[in-house]
Amino acid sequence: QVQLVESGGGLVQAGGSLRLSCAASGRTFSNYVMGWFRQAPGKEREFVAISWSGGSGYYADSVKGRFTISRDNAKNTVSLLMNSLKPEDTAVYYCAAASRIPPVVTRVANYNYWGQGTQVTVSS
Repeated sequence: QVQLVESGGGLVQAGGSLRLSCAASGRTFSNYVMGWFRQAPGKEREFVAISWSGGSGYYADSVKGRFTISRDNAKNTVSLLMNSLKPEDTAVYYCAAASRIPPVVTRVANYNYWGQGTQVTVSS
């Protein structure tokens, strides 16, 4: 069982930056694929980024070059640094964990565990 707790959301002006963090419980954190998803009002939850167990990342095209995912396996944390934020980045951001390598990393259903979400609001 893994519990995920996000922090770091808030209100920021367009062009600004925020760092989200996700703290995970569990002794096998390093084996999990960790991801960030987001959900805007009236829209489906969508993939943002993932970090493989070895630390390399993969990003949605909409955030590539602006967001950076990183993880610290010793501290059981995964972070999402968001730069050059745009109003369209406004959403609730969720941390997710997959105990097995997702066949499709962008698919919500392939992640076993989810945090409660943290709100990110980008004003224009």
